[in-house]
Amino acid sequence: MDTEFKLSDELRAVLSATDHTLLSLTATEDDIRAIVDDGIRFGTASVCIPPYLVGFASEYAKERVKICTVIGFPLGYSSTATKVYEAMDACDMGADEIDMVVNLGLVKAGEFDKITEEISAVKRVVGDKILKVIIETCLLSEDEKLALCKCVSNAGADFIKTSTGFQSGGAMPEDVRLLRENVASEVKVKAAGGIRTLEDAQALLQAGADRLGTSRLVSLAKGLVGEGY
Repeated sequence: MDTEFKLSDELRAVLSATDHTLLSLTATEDDIRAIVDDGIRFGTASVCIPPYLVGFASEYAKERVKICTVIGFPLGYSSTATKVYEAMDACDMGADEIDMVVNLGLVKAGEFDKITEEISAVKRVVGDKILKVIIETCLLSEDEKLALCKCVSNAGADFIKTSTGFQSGGAMPEDVRLLRENVASEVKVKAAGGIRTLEDAQALLQAGADRLGTSRLVSLAKGLVGEGY
């Protein structure tokens, strides 16, 4: 069944901005086949998967959908050297996009120069591939969010991302607007965590998000076209 004729323009536009995400602790190769198939069929921006499955996913996808993975995830307190190695390893296995978590201990200590240095180090090994920096907005003050906008911008990352989805809160339109207004013009914004409906997704895109991280929007699309798509 051709999804192009079954999905609304609004939903297809949202799906094209979505990193279709599966970061379950128990994800298997069968699960990855399914998420890659869904990403291809529904035209998602990427599929975001656990690091150890990147090589398998890249070989299976054969460039039909972008492969995204996470490093320093979900807590962010790995050493810089560990994050650099994780990023390099993921890229070597075929990852197109890397989502890294900042060190929130350094944030709370006000060590923003060290955060910038860490992001820069990861970006150097990622190179032309996309680096997204997760700042976990639900744990931050406004001043910390603003400081991290500068860190991400100065380090040359491609995206600033609201959340892992593993903490107490996820993406909020007001946080997306704050980030959009305070990162460099070339830095994009990814909203993730708690995106359950088309309305949630559209509100975040309208607030300034360029990318969304969620597993639920493809499920919504499947419900509209039927499981026999």
